[in-house]
Amino acid sequence: MNSTDLIPFWEIKSEESFERLALDTFNFQYNNNSVYRSYCDLINRSASDIMHSENIPFLPISFFKSMSVISFKEDIIKEFSSSTTTSSIASKHFIRDLNDYQLSFRNCFERFYGSIEESVVLALLPSYADREGSSLTYMVSDLISKSNKSESGFYLNEWDHLKEKILDLEERGQKTLLIGVSFALLDLIEKHKFDLKNTIVMETGGMKGRRKELTRSELHQKLSEGFGVEKIHSEYGMTELLSQAYSKGNGRFICPPWMRVSTRESEDPFQNIGFEKTGGLNIIDLANRDSCSFIATQDLGKTYSDGTFEVLGRFDHSEVRGCNLMVF
Repeated sequence: MNSTDLIPFWEIKSEESFERLALDTFNFQYNNNSVYRSYCDLINRSASDIMHSENIPFLPISFFKSMSVISFKEDIIKEFSSSTTTSSIASKHFIRDLNDYQLSFRNCFERFYGSIEESVVLALLPSYADREGSSLTYMVSDLISKSNKSESGFYLNEWDHLKEKILDLEERGQKTLLIGVSFALLDLIEKHKFDLKNTIVMETGGMKGRRKELTRSELHQKLSEGFGVEKIHSEYGMTELLSQAYSKGNGRFICPPWMRVSTRESEDPFQNIGFEKTGGLNIIDLANRDSCSFIATQDLGKTYSDGTFEVLGRFDHSEVRGCNLMVF
């Protein structure tokens, strides 16, 4: 069986279809992913034990630092890697076919924000040429290309040029997405103030090591005041996943139909907990069928009965990682 024999994740429209694909994906990865199979064996969980998606084991995300977490035998065509400090080890996500990633982020973005062709995309991130191992810059680079707007592009550290571009787009009433790491957005509003009407401001996280840590509400308040907008949007994703969740300003992230987040006890990784309780975040990402779709992250958060979730922080001693290090 090949991963392409699974039903298309982007066609999930019901709880029943999610459940069926989650179980099929688990069985496929249990049989074809040696790292995941070994982990399941280690914790005494076999395929015959899994009758519902709630019973599926979640692979600790740290395995991506030391193992090749793959469910295929074909050649690797792309390697995404997390940003690191000199003392840390990068997570690596090996890709057989970029089509799944493209289908995931393109479908997800359009689901939440409409056709990318309607927007100019301004990125406060390193360009793909400067950080080609980043899955985030790959995604944003693709959105910039698909927007088919000459103004779209990467503008990190080009503060005056970016200011003029934003003001010109605002004057023309052009729908615009300004997406960037948190500290770069803060740097921009320290140099220039705005009163935006047609621009969505989206932060992708990233403060540690560059600025004083802020809660998300504190960060969003500063950004809202500096950009003159009522709400700040957020993107949640990571190197080890192929899907993203988005928040439109209330602190709650919404998943696409093929992604689901649950919480586990902080002290017992095998014990799920209920809604509105703080715990470790577990993620099912059914787009990630060539790697592992069931990942126990190092993020702390809460989940809610409507399927949304919050990110509240990270476990103690978790490494600085991800987009907050991309521009070091």
